[in-house]
Amino acid sequence: MKYLIGAVTTACTLMAGVSSAQTNLEKLGAFKVTGTKEHTVVEQDGKSADSLRKVLEGISLPPGFKIELYALVPDARHMAMAPQGTVLFVGTKKNKVWAVMDRDRDRVADEVKDFAPSLELDVPNGVAFSRDGFLFIAERNRVMMYPAAEFFHESPDVVAVPIVPQGTLIPVEEESYNHTARVIKVGPDDKLYISLGQPFNVFPPEKMDLYKETGIGGIIRMNRDGTDREVYTYGVRNSVGHDFHPVTGELWWTDNQVDGMGDDIPPGEINRQTEMGQHFGFPWYGGGSVRTTEYEGQEVPVDVVMPASETIAHAADLGMSFYTGNMFPEKYRNAIFSAQHGSWNRTTPVGARVMVTFIDEEGTATTEPFAEGWIDENGEYDGRPVDVVQMKDGSLLVSDDFANAIYRISYSE
Repeated sequence: MKYLIGAVTTACTLMAGVSSAQTNLEKLGAFKVTGTKEHTVVEQDGKSADSLRKVLEGISLPPGFKIELYALVPDARHMAMAPQGTVLFVGTKKNKVWAVMDRDRDRVADEVKDFAPSLELDVPNGVAFSRDGFLFIAERNRVMMYPAAEFFHESPDVVAVPIVPQGTLIPVEEESYNHTARVIKVGPDDKLYISLGQPFNVFPPEKMDLYKETGIGGIIRMNRDGTDREVYTYGVRNSVGHDFHPVTGELWWTDNQVDGMGDDIPPGEINRQTEMGQHFGFPWYGGGSVRTTEYEGQEVPVDVVMPASETIAHAADLGMSFYTGNMFPEKYRNAIFSAQHGSWNRTTPVGARVMVTFIDEEGTATTEPFAEGWIDENGEYDGRPVDVVQMKDGSLLVSDDFANAIYRISYSE
């Protein structure tokens, strides 16, 4: 990389109106070019596409809904639709973020290529847009910001701004292969919310103080320039999906619970957070009200918020989004659509489906299947949904890192 001397003026213009903190280049760090390496382009036709369309014929949905192949995207994980709806950014657990475009607007992608191909990325799972067009990518141990990525992604060279520099999102000695798929969202307060899964099945007591201080095993919050970092949520094992209620602004999130306790316990969780600093029970609770073996005999020293909704054990509830569109029937307005990735260590596999959670006026949440059928009659996976996001037209996109695909769910009467 080399410094982009002439880009500072342009970058300042792009940043205007965001906040005084974000226009401070000393805090943001140096603007850099990412290089000029050619894009990798993913072909969208052929045998793989035909096979996936065949699989989708077996997916069950409520009446009036249909599911179709939207794009072939390698290792597709969490997604972020650009504010103008021209491009979808897709994170992975490997080293690429993909840009997906539907140029002819027929609701099927016709171009998929890697974003900023010269940039070295490390588990860039989390992608999010601010309402004013800044793309944020959360990696294993770094957060980067890309101004106007919706319009500048065509070039192999983009402006990249370190919001949380490499090695400072978590202590380097806590880096792990386990539970490192970060999720990032811009909240209604215009702050960044980032989940930090803890790297153990159940972490040992000697890690308690460090994790409480750094937000590992929680969700942290910070300004968009990385300043004023604080721990917003405690007692999380590994949350890989969160979103904000479109009416109340409350943070809701999924949590993957403790392994090795049996096929049917503990339950997965969908949680509702009503204020900063609430504790959701881990490591004393492994899921719901089920105590972990490691902390079973201890008195719980915190006030615990129990799940808003419990889900079947080990289904791996991941990405989620509140539905605010106009395409689906009114009953789905402000409901949560979430992805169950599917179990990896259960005797009989469960999950691999899209769920919907309805929330009544009292805040009571009820979760049920919405789209299912990715586990075949032999108990084998034909797909493993990861994330759900809404398109501008009110349809839903579902990512699948097993099938290397994104699906589109639409509705018509």
